[in-house]
Amino acid sequence: MTNITGIHHIAIQAKDYKATIKFYGALGLTLYHSWVLPEFNIEYAALLNIPGTTSYIEVFDKGANVATQGRKAIAGETPVAGALLHFALTVKDATVAYNEAIALGASSCVPPSVLLLGEPALTVRNSLVLCGFHC
Repeated sequence: MTNITGIHHIAIQAKDYKATIKFYGALGLTLYHSWVLPEFNIEYAALLNIPGTTSYIEVFDKGANVATQGRKAIAGETPVAGALLHFALTVKDATVAYNEAIALGASSCVPPSVLLLGEPALTVRNSLVLCGFHC
């Protein structure tokens, strides 16, 4: 039986945070939660819910220091292939998912932990791995 139950979110970094939020709002997505995280230089971050689902688009401001695939675009450059920040899977148990990924050859980026994001705080059980063979 798999520990994975769905895709939780896909994260992007916006050149214009407010315009990006407005764009997805016009498409029908709704603001689920927002936060700041100064230790990662995150001035603005939000989860936008895809209606009728438990899936989200996570949007970070352009200065956020967030792990990314590939390299970040240089100022004025068109998007870089492979520059997706990350995607997150919904799992039954984050620690089990983390340990399974490590056993399959991924490397640790953030061990299982609990994050409190925003006000009121959204509690997130989180872990992050890097899978160098295809990511």
